[in-house]
Amino acid sequence: MKTILVGMHGKEVVIGDGLPTVIIGEKINPFGKNGVKEALERRDIDPILKIAEEQISEGADILNISVGAFGIDEASLLPFVVENITKRFDVPLCLESRNPVALKNALHTGCGKPLINSVSGEKTVMEQLLPLVKEYRTGVVIIASDGRGIPKDPDSRVTIVENIVKQTDMEGIPREDIIVDSIVESVALNAKSAINTFETMKMVKDKWGFNLILGASNISFGLPQRSFINVVFLSTAIHYGLTCAITNPRILKPYIMAADLVAGRDPFARRYTAFCKAMKSK
Repeated sequence: MKTILVGMHGKEVVIGDGLPTVIIGEKINPFGKNGVKEALERRDIDPILKIAEEQISEGADILNISVGAFGIDEASLLPFVVENITKRFDVPLCLESRNPVALKNALHTGCGKPLINSVSGEKTVMEQLLPLVKEYRTGVVIIASDGRGIPKDPDSRVTIVENIVKQTDMEGIPREDIIVDSIVESVALNAKSAINTFETMKMVKDKWGFNLILGASNISFGLPQRSFINVVFLSTAIHYGLTCAITNPRILKPYIMAADLVAGRDPFARRYTAFCKAMKSK
């Protein structure tokens, strides 16, 4: 199954089994230490454009955009950021919001075919967001949680995914436009966190064949030397069928390329060797 996302000016990114793992740059959000929240409060787009440019140069295929935080007018600022990024860069976007007004305003700017991240199993969330997915023909991330929180066992997560898929089918949303987030929690809080995620991924892939996404850095939250854990987790997740990851391309791009090679997603190592040559020339 292939999911195709498109930038404002026509650049396509194809997500699918056997293809290179798609990297979604995670840095445009108001919770880090890179000044995004302060820039949003000032309505200053320049620092955000710089972060976007850096992530693209570091290997991000898609840019995740999140502006939701206390004191931020998401309905105004999400379209503001989207419009300015699409004017400057031809790259597909991942819009991380559950605010239907903010999403509609952003989609109304005309931003190609983005990914809406994410729809949970809560009735109100599905009722508010799935019609937007259908109207604007976007891709959508569905997430294996509902109003009761994140289930600890894979069977319950798959049941939630099944309930959401029933609604997407009723809306007439093509299954190839659906990407599933099996959810990963910090292994510091739950020793079986990664195992639960991998088992859920396998069950989803076997049952529907959907493309799979993860916010990869969640696995190491609260722990020292997080990149060590993130690398091992991502490599294993790719083995289990991960097709796109929301992560930091500057740190993890080389390891994802290597994991793709080992997983048989890079015939004759062409991408890996070209990447290494490009790194050497810098």
